[in-house]
Amino acid sequence: MAGNSLLELCVVCILTAALYFPRTSLAQSATGASHVSSDPASRLLSHDFLFRYPLDNVTVNAVETLNTLHLCNGVVIEEATIDQLQAFMADGKLTSVQLTICCINRVFQVERFINPVLQLNPDALRIAKRADAERRARRVRGPLHGIPFLVKDNIASKDKLQTAAGSLALVGSIVPRDAFVVAQLRKAGAVLLGKATMSEWADMRSTIYSEGYSATGGQSRSSYNLTVNPGGSSSGSAIAVANNVVPFTLGTETDGSIINPAERNAVVGIKPTVGLTSRDGVVPESIHQDTVGPFGRTVRDAVYALDAIHGIDLRDHYTLDQGGKTPPEGYAAFLSNRTALRGAKFGLPWQSFWVHADPEQRSVLVRLLNLIESAGATIVNNTEITNYPLLVSPEGWNWDFGSTRGRPNESEYTYIKVDFYNNLQTYLSELTNTTIKSVADVVRFNNDHPYVEGAEPNLNPAFASGQDGLLASLATGGRMNETYWQALEFSRSYARKGINDALRHSTSAQVDALLVPPDVGQTYQIAAPAGYPMITIPAGVHSKSAMPFGLALMGTRFGEAGLIKYASAIEDLQMASGTGYQRARPRWLGLGVDNVPVDAQCFGC
Repeated sequence: MAGNSLLELCVVCILTAALYFPRTSLAQSATGASHVSSDPASRLLSHDFLFRYPLDNVTVNAVETLNTLHLCNGVVIEEATIDQLQAFMADGKLTSVQLTICCINRVFQVERFINPVLQLNPDALRIAKRADAERRARRVRGPLHGIPFLVKDNIASKDKLQTAAGSLALVGSIVPRDAFVVAQLRKAGAVLLGKATMSEWADMRSTIYSEGYSATGGQSRSSYNLTVNPGGSSSGSAIAVANNVVPFTLGTETDGSIINPAERNAVVGIKPTVGLTSRDGVVPESIHQDTVGPFGRTVRDAVYALDAIHGIDLRDHYTLDQGGKTPPEGYAAFLSNRTALRGAKFGLPWQSFWVHADPEQRSVLVRLLNLIESAGATIVNNTEITNYPLLVSPEGWNWDFGSTRGRPNESEYTYIKVDFYNNLQTYLSELTNTTIKSVADVVRFNNDHPYVEGAEPNLNPAFASGQDGLLASLATGGRMNETYWQALEFSRSYARKGINDALRHSTSAQVDALLVPPDVGQTYQIAAPAGYPMITIPAGVHSKSAMPFGLALMGTRFGEAGLIKYASAIEDLQMASGTGYQRARPRWLGLGVDNVPVDAQCFGC
């Protein structure tokens, strides 16, 4: 490969440029309908000779084609774990450069259908070459050495990639440095392949919107059902892992943005304790709740990424709290198998969450619970969240439930709006080559580009309510008044007490973790203001919608080690038992449909 370095670089540059231009129509591409475009990127994308996989005129064999990866230098990398990829590279069967090229190839196999990748990194092959050189010199940095990955578009990288949180307003801005988590992954020897698509401004810009859509990236879609909500706001991060684009990715969560897309794309998602991973270099939403976490197809793969990115960062004082509370040997030491379930105790907050689950999903999850019990675990029912009627909306996820009850001083959204105003201004102050320095500037930019950025309701179908979320934040003026502090204290203290009380169900029945159905958005909505961790693992697929759902474990502050122990044990039990209640291949339902907005989150749709 060394003699082809210029050719490799040119290919990556061409493919990267193609991603910056508008995509061809999904419906036209899927049905083979003809189209004429003067856009050079559209013409480029229609030239099958550039890619291994022709995507025009996809008909009967579309699902089989899109679910199949060709061999990578003679090696099967489809569904390969990070350990398997490392073994291939250690045995000389595969190089990091070859793996990176195969990942790029996969991007363009699926891109125009599900759109998980916003940008490709022109330096990716150079990074991969360096990783290969280090391997030849017997310097392998760890399990992520030479492994390609993506990060959400709100996580900064000091390179040729943009960091724009899906907004055209930040395109062209220059970040001062790599985000801490990106720098950590570079140190671990991983290969930054590019940026993943996301919901614009991490869903902070609108209250009624199409999940997974941004002005810079367009609509990303779940390959399980392309017509419905793919989960977000870390949509592309989850979709890329689910479809074998890369082995792992990073996303961010303020309230559900890792757990929700992970479970809706049949992958593992880890939402860490707030303060376990640094937010420096991440476009913020709330300093009190933002956290960075990994996606993987297995718990082990996600944990490898978590081990690389967590740690104390002096630029994020929240990370100072982890001192003495994290395992010095790393979280991978807590990965286990199904034997760890013997003697384990899990709590079910049935009235708090389970009663709100879709009936079919609940039935499947109960059968999985029975399997867990058969492996030696004890499941204690009715370990409820204290004051759950006050905290849990019976109508679904609602981070403004306090205001719905007439008590804005008990609403999470009350302080999130203020935090966004202030925290974003702090982040923007470090950017150069941009005039965007405040929420007001973002609103003004959107007004100047009303259609593409949906400045008013229904101007852009993806933003049905316009930019009302940004306007709500702007209206606060960033004032941290009495209502702000009351709302923060109520939301945080009640959520923490609720989870801790559920875990301490009784002296004789204290449980190791709470098992919850994460498609019930109220689950992660309680963990969010608490700042507590969650892990979701794939658990099944709905018979009608073909959309996946997960089983999640919820714990207390810096309780990741226990959650990892039991999540990996349950995953091993799923695989060993041969149960159908685990990760399944996508069905690509709705292939050829390009609806925007995507349909609402539902399993019976």
